[in-house]
Amino acid sequence: MPKVIAAFARSLVRAAGFTLEHDGTVRSGETIVYRCGAGNGDHIDAEAFYGLLEWITHRQPRRLTLVEAYANTLQVDELGILGLALKTAPTLHASLKRLERYHRLLTDTAIYKLVEGAGQSRLVLDQTTPDDASTALRSECALGGVARKTACFAQQALELTAVTFRHHCVGDPQDYKAFFGCPVRFGCDEDAIIFPEQTLRLPNRLGDAAVSDFLTQHLDRELDAFAPQDQVRADALRRLSTALSTGVPQAAEIAAQMGMSERTFFRRLADEGTSFRDLVREAQASLARDLLTHSDFSIAEVAFLTGFAEQSTFGRAFKRWVGQAPAQFRMSRSDQRRPTRSAILAGTAQRLAGRADTMASPAV
Repeated sequence: MPKVIAAFARSLVRAAGFTLEHDGTVRSGETIVYRCGAGNGDHIDAEAFYGLLEWITHRQPRRLTLVEAYANTLQVDELGILGLALKTAPTLHASLKRLERYHRLLTDTAIYKLVEGAGQSRLVLDQTTPDDASTALRSECALGGVARKTACFAQQALELTAVTFRHHCVGDPQDYKAFFGCPVRFGCDEDAIIFPEQTLRLPNRLGDAAVSDFLTQHLDRELDAFAPQDQVRADALRRLSTALSTGVPQAAEIAAQMGMSERTFFRRLADEGTSFRDLVREAQASLARDLLTHSDFSIAEVAFLTGFAEQSTFGRAFKRWVGQAPAQFRMSRSDQRRPTRSAILAGTAQRLAGRADTMASPAV
């Protein structure tokens, strides 16, 4: 079952003016006002955490007030060795790369990805659980916390280009702009913080490469022991399905995102009865079937989104997978259109992850 580090729950409860006990009891002074799952001490079940979020939301209807209090209340030191590694990384870029690599130690309900480009980069937050009533608050708290804490790391004032959210704004957009210190756009394709290149190069106040490298060695061992064997295939499929639009990624890239060496990645996949090549083929086939069934994208666009440079190559591969040409397959399926590209890819990722829990080998 997905879990969330208890430090997030404690910070959220403090931000709302309450206290969270180790047994999951929420108190207002001496009065018990709520109970959530206790988890194992360091983590709580995601379902219990989402229930806590929903309860607090009703207690504090002005979402941004809660988000700002959470961002100020959250202490990086409460994140254990990872918190220390984030603070002591030499630059902000190095801090974000560590967050990307070791996020699973905090929660397996979301993925952080640093998408680097010319002039600016995006730290993208991908929720790996279905959207519900708490999704918007989760996203705002997560990105608000990252923005506020990274501002504390840097030696100079932190400059952001923009912040984007998938959900619609429920307050005054100008209040969000004041909080983040940059334009905030809602109804976008992704939840993300956009950093200008010069900001990522900023040195951290406590940056110490030797200390940070020492800490990351411990994190590597912790992550290797923490990651359940049966989740490697599902996690890799999820990452592949959202990465194919920029070409088929290398195994080393996916392994690094999952916080393990390429050799360990290959070994884990072999233990689960599959290979990286099989996963790529399964992700491409599943994504192609979804896009052809549920979208208006042209076959050439579907080829591009599934990692093919040429439509003809995609067509031959698809016919091998399903026994029909792409156009024939599309005609044989009912027409169920979806509104955005991100929604299609996100839905496919969730289906791939769910399918990986029940399939012993790739069905392509």
